[in-house]
Amino acid sequence: MPLNLRILPLLRSALPGCVLVLVSSVAQAQLAIEITGAGANRMPVAVATFEGESALPRSVTDVVRADLERSGLFKMVELGPGPMGADAPVDFARVRSRGADAVAVGTVSPSGGRYQVQVRLHDTAKQVSLGGQAMVMSPNQYRTTGHRIADFIYEKLTGEPGVFSTRIAYVLKAGSRYELQIADADGSNAQTALVSKEPIISPSWSPDGSRLAYVSFEAKKPVVYVHSLATGQRNVAANFKGSNSAPAWSPDGRRLAVVLTKDGQSQLYSVNADGSGVQRLASSAGIDTEPAWSPDGMIYFTSDRGGSPQVYRVPAGGGEAQRVTFEGNYNVSPRPSPDGKSLVYVSRNGGRFQVTMLDLASRQTQTLTDSSKDESPSFAPNGRMVLYATEVGGRGVLAAVSSDGRVKQRLSVQSGDVREPAWGPQPRN
Repeated sequence: MPLNLRILPLLRSALPGCVLVLVSSVAQAQLAIEITGAGANRMPVAVATFEGESALPRSVTDVVRADLERSGLFKMVELGPGPMGADAPVDFARVRSRGADAVAVGTVSPSGGRYQVQVRLHDTAKQVSLGGQAMVMSPNQYRTTGHRIADFIYEKLTGEPGVFSTRIAYVLKAGSRYELQIADADGSNAQTALVSKEPIISPSWSPDGSRLAYVSFEAKKPVVYVHSLATGQRNVAANFKGSNSAPAWSPDGRRLAVVLTKDGQSQLYSVNADGSGVQRLASSAGIDTEPAWSPDGMIYFTSDRGGSPQVYRVPAGGGEAQRVTFEGNYNVSPRPSPDGKSLVYVSRNGGRFQVTMLDLASRQTQTLTDSSKDESPSFAPNGRMVLYATEVGGRGVLAAVSSDGRVKQRLSVQSGDVREPAWGPQPRN
């Protein structure tokens, strides 16, 4: 079972492998997304074709529509092929007759070799504007622009920030080749950050989205690296005697929680991102692993110190550990929500490994998935969705589920196994 990699010390030996660090090499294998479950009461929304969009090589509105549909919260309403400009009066009766509760209209205008995009969102029942947005783009930024517009519409209609502009990281294994890849949240625009003949595991995003920490076996043992996505440069963050694994960023991006065996069993430590300032966080006679930093300054982790793998937490400065999970005898891979109010982890239920949600205040739990080999859950920045890895037909795929368990998605690559997902932070403008 792949989950055992995180409970037991990473002692496997790895032969030297050729590693390439790439900055922007577009991967051939794109993630294909499939919606396997949607919300029961989806809001009907129309996104009209933007006026002047035909001048672009690709459609912005197609990206917007696909994002909103994929969220599982919206049902897209077809208005027909005619464009509707951002400043033109809206025929609310016609749009309403199609069943749309809201409509987005837009205009694309040439602007000095670039394009200005204006969009406005309307409530069709009240016949009022809900707000507008304007941005400038180059022709090849149609996807980025579409994601930003979808985020704007999502937030106006739900009151929550959208995550369509975010990115995900994951490991693709094809034959004997491992690739650390980065893609848009919808699985498109995949790029390769690292290629190796040896395993790559545990990618973790820095809070500003500029760096990834991960574990590579290229040096004959697991070593933690910090990788700059802008430059392709990287540094060693943890290469102590024995195993170095499971990096997790602090909320300020200055330190990493890591798991080291330099003093014996797998135990929790923290280090600066440049590898200096190592500090032990907890001590136990068992195995402590899989740390995750919470916004309230606690570090959640997995430990078998009580006889079976359970979730514990410890202050970020170190101290006494407190047990968090009590239902079941196997709970691993904790990840706190962005607001710190809930926790997802993988629980064994009747021989099935499934993503489970715990409300930290009420202590209520909910199994979110119906699969049987789940691992590596990761919250979206708005806390609405959880990304995780699972198996379908013996192959590793990524999947996502909403925090209420209703919306389900699956992302897969035809050419290989996909594992070790991590959902990146909201981009900073």
